[in-house]
Amino acid sequence: MSVAELEEEVPMSIINVDELQNYGINASDLQKLKASGIFTINTVLSTTRRHLAKIKGLSEVKVEKIKEAAGKIIKVGFIPATIQLDIRQKVYSISTGSKQLDSILGGGIMTMSITEVFGEFRCGKTQMSHTLCITAQLSKELGGGEGKVAYIDTEGTFRPERIKQIAERYELDPEVCLENISYARALNSEHQMELVEQLGGELSTGQYRLVVVDSIMANFRVDYSGRGELNERQQKLNQHLFRLNRLSEEFNVAVFMTNQVQSDPGASALFASADGRKPVGGHVLAHASATRILLRKGRGDERVAKLQDSPDMPEKECVYVISEKGITDSTE
Repeated sequence: MSVAELEEEVPMSIINVDELQNYGINASDLQKLKASGIFTINTVLSTTRRHLAKIKGLSEVKVEKIKEAAGKIIKVGFIPATIQLDIRQKVYSISTGSKQLDSILGGGIMTMSITEVFGEFRCGKTQMSHTLCITAQLSKELGGGEGKVAYIDTEGTFRPERIKQIAERYELDPEVCLENISYARALNSEHQMELVEQLGGELSTGQYRLVVVDSIMANFRVDYSGRGELNERQQKLNQHLFRLNRLSEEFNVAVFMTNQVQSDPGASALFASADGRKPVGGHVLAHASATRILLRKGRGDERVAKLQDSPDMPEKECVYVISEKGITDSTE
């Protein structure tokens, strides 16, 4: 079998679940899938039979039929590493607004993976989120993604007026930039998870390049603060992060998460920063994030970013600045 034939069996294009109608799945069952946040064939294949069977109105027989039909549309299994290389070549980066930070990241925030930034307040986590909302809309020649942004706000810190200011830096129409951002305020951890499930419908249009969650742990820390609730919290968080990771890979989007820190003088060197603080979320979050960046305060207006974990780049630090233009370099 030729490489071209294998590529046809492992397409990168987004195939809507409506295609299942051509394989005997009725419209009513397709609507049930969509209501549960399953909008593409890839999502059908990555969802276990056990979870599909929990959808109201889908019997085990129907689930098996749906799985069989999806398997005919996209064949899954072992492929030559050359095909995976071709898939990885579709990954691109979105500029953070700082050339120095982009440099240590290998170009910027990468698609098909989760990037997490953590640090104390006023380190620039939310400002970086706002800047990325604009750079994601730039042309790829300028370090952008030429697409829309989905923004999940868990702390009420999203500011449209900042979006307008940063848009002017790049000489973009502020109103158009705001139109290209789909915003949602997550009321609690359950709502946050529901919003991510709904994202499949938005991302299946192929117009989105970035998903922002600011911040990933705020709601989980509040909702699971009781004694003995840590295990349940981590299980829910794991499911949430798994879904975000799947979305990033399936739709070739960058997932950018901000995270809080907590004091831990006895933390291991793996998680703790130099000042004895570590990101919230434990091993579950550490394993989900492909790239982890520690942000801390520097001298005056300067901030320091330290790349702590990356599959492609070595540990390194750089300096950036928070200005009216968003995240910039100190020389600008």
